[in-house]
Amino acid sequence: MRVTAAVLDRPGEPFVLRDVELGPPRPEEVLVRLSAVGICATDLEFATFFEAPAVFGHEGAGIVERVGDQVTGIAPGDHVALSFTSCGHCRPCLTGSPGYCTRFDALNFSGRRPDGTSAVSMAGTEINAHFLGQSSFADHVIAPARAVVPIPKDADLTLAGPFGCGFQTGAGGVLNVLRPSPGSSIAIFGAGAVGVSSILAAVLSGCTTIAVVDLNAERLATARSLGATHGVAGGTGAARELSSIAPDGFDFAVDTTGRADVLRTAVEALGPLGTCGVIGVGPSEEMIFDWRSVLNGRTITGIIGGGAVPQVFVPELLALHAAGRFPVHEIVTHFPFERIGEAVDAARSGTAGKAVLTF
Repeated sequence: MRVTAAVLDRPGEPFVLRDVELGPPRPEEVLVRLSAVGICATDLEFATFFEAPAVFGHEGAGIVERVGDQVTGIAPGDHVALSFTSCGHCRPCLTGSPGYCTRFDALNFSGRRPDGTSAVSMAGTEINAHFLGQSSFADHVIAPARAVVPIPKDADLTLAGPFGCGFQTGAGGVLNVLRPSPGSSIAIFGAGAVGVSSILAAVLSGCTTIAVVDLNAERLATARSLGATHGVAGGTGAARELSSIAPDGFDFAVDTTGRADVLRTAVEALGPLGTCGVIGVGPSEEMIFDWRSVLNGRTITGIIGGGAVPQVFVPELLALHAAGRFPVHEIVTHFPFERIGEAVDAARSGTAGKAVLTF
């Protein structure tokens, strides 16, 4: 079938709307008509170097149109959010940690199915797609069943997409991995969509000190309105201000920036036996710490996909949102799909906490 997709023709260039061909779903795959898709920093980061032409997008939500004959538990007409995929057979998958699948990179970042083919072609030639199980910068998508999350039909499909990545990642990092007890202190670095989700999860956990660090004053104001107890301007004075907020150090920290200098500040803001969750994908390739930063029992742990099983956690977060306890809609800005360039600019500049494209 012919569909419209936002195609990256060359790394670093803007996305361009083009007609592409989408093959039928294979036995283990699902065809979804997209209602909306969020723009994530991971899309923008990979678009600077990924082999093109390619289709990105990995925060899709929509309605199932067809399913392969080996798919169970998903049917045409179902409302779904899309998330990352995994093999389902390795030890992490079998023990409830699909984000740490031993084939995660091959399945989510190769641009191809496991057999090397692509469901998407342009002018008769297959192009890279299948990004994080979907490539949902398109009006239709082929996704493996393991990346598909059935959701209630009364859930807002124009909001549900980011629950499969950004919102799940930030909230799950706190609720599933760090698991702070009531009364804990936490410092969150970065007040974008992932950071805001971490803030809301810290509120749900009963943290009494929630400090948020960001360069953007408007984001800090939003963070305060959503439950952060302190807003700290990023930069050279951040460490000093954090020390004044928690003189004995924070129990937990979350870095969503992917910057080595920020991560070092996050780790050094911890108290003895504190734990820092590393979530962000950003410009830095290395972590740099002083030996004393970890000798006093501090833990640094990487977090993928919020440590979640999406088919369990995404519906739980949507239920919390419906109950008014996870108000991520307050940071969402919607754009028509054809205005993807404007939406990308808003996401990069921070004027949109979470940019979501609608079809």
